Amino acid sequence: MNKEFKLPDVGEGLTEADIVSWHVKPGDPIQVNQVIVEIETAKAVVELPSPWAGTVSALLVAEGETVDVGAPIITIDVTAPAAPAAQPGTQPATAQPPAAEPLAAKPLAAQVAAQSDSGDEPEPRQAVLVGYGVRPGSTKRRPRKVSPGGRAVPPSGGSPGGRPPGGNRAKPPVRRLARDLGVDLNALAGSGPEGLVTREDVQRAAGEATVRSGYGYAAGGGAEVAAAPSPNGTEERIPVRGVRKHTAAAMVASAFSAPHVTEFLQVDVTETMAAVRRARDLPELAGVKVSPLLFVARALLVAVARHPMINSSWDDSAQEIVVKRHVNLGFAVAAERGLLVPNVKDAHALPVAGLARAIDELAAMARAGKATPADLSGGTITITNVGVFGVDSGTPILTPGEAAILAFGQVRDMPWVHQGEIAVRQVTTLSLSFDHRIVDGELGSAVLRDVGSMLEDPVRMLAWS
Repeated sequence: MNKEFKLPDVGEGLTEADIVSWHVKPGDPIQVNQVIVEIETAKAVVELPSPWAGTVSALLVAEGETVDVGAPIITIDVTAPAAPAAQPGTQPATAQPPAAEPLAAKPLAAQVAAQSDSGDEPEPRQAVLVGYGVRPGSTKRRPRKVSPGGRAVPPSGGSPGGRPPGGNRAKPPVRRLARDLGVDLNALAGSGPEGLVTREDVQRAAGEATVRSGYGYAAGGGAEVAAAPSPNGTEERIPVRGVRKHTAAAMVASAFSAPHVTEFLQVDVTETMAAVRRARDLPELAGVKVSPLLFVARALLVAVARHPMINSSWDDSAQEIVVKRHVNLGFAVAAERGLLVPNVKDAHALPVAGLARAIDELAAMARAGKATPADLSGGTITITNVGVFGVDSGTPILTPGEAAILAFGQVRDMPWVHQGEIAVRQVTTLSLSFDHRIVDGELGSAVLRDVGSMLEDPVRMLAWS
């Protein structure tokens, strides 16, 4: 009997996802909870497990295609589920957990299987796999499948852009780039850590220049998105998918629903930069990356406590302003998939050391493609550090559902009037964009002035806390 596995909602209200790579092919035996496909949503790259044991009948969607939530993506023959060969002296593995185990204690994929155990019952509603992108032990390499003859077989069938046999590894965006450029990862020797295949490896193999698309910024300055050149070579067309598609829709919705106002303030941050250097030597912050962003974040949190209305949202349907009594502090991260904005939950309740660790860990997860939908949802106010790109200031667009966003520009040595004399000081520009339906000029100016005052003299953060 064939069963259709439908694309679940792996986030909070997401409606579609892109198929990044299949880990199985028609005819492959699979087990319950075996990862069968990687998908990319607007918020994260997620591995989907199989809810049933059996044999793959057909892949209904090709790699690179966009699929609506609820659409079938694979059919699995569950008539005779395949079981791994039992080793001498061991008990055969069973596909289902013991019957006495509570349903809530089972993995989500197993819950789906348990709910649809009878072939005579109608197909149940697909389970919602919220935050399923990061699995315990995900830092370990997934064991290769073994054929009945004992030989290892590639999960993706060895297709270009898939996960190659022999242990060659590449991140999902790199595998997709390889597939789109027609590069076989099996033939590449990765130049990254532990043989990881990088974008540069794929580009060299393809003999093509890097495509700069504005999709986002990685450590090398840009993220690559496969483009289709025109016949005469005068233009190229880049598919709008994943993060870029989500970002574009969110920015249009924000720009045309909330009246933006942006204010600017130049600030002497010489004392803050000295405090950053001293903080790096504190034992409480050992092993944590301490940057000026930590002090900007702390200053903004203090300003929010003094001016709670800045940490609010506009409920158009109820015609109400919703003032948040908690601060989920978002900060923009330039990752391979594009610009991501994870947020530190209840940042207002964290000490400085805890805030530093939370920012450090979330930024690392976002850059590695491991940030979950929960990490990227629920923010209440945001910081964007445009200074890391060598930019002095900008007019940031509000994150939808938030009333304010603070941009932090590069820190530069500039002539400044200090204690009545011209001196070379370290100066930055802050810019605060806010929703003018909620925040008027007086409130916006007060928040920006408070943040600037605390960065001029970090001791004020203690006095105002």
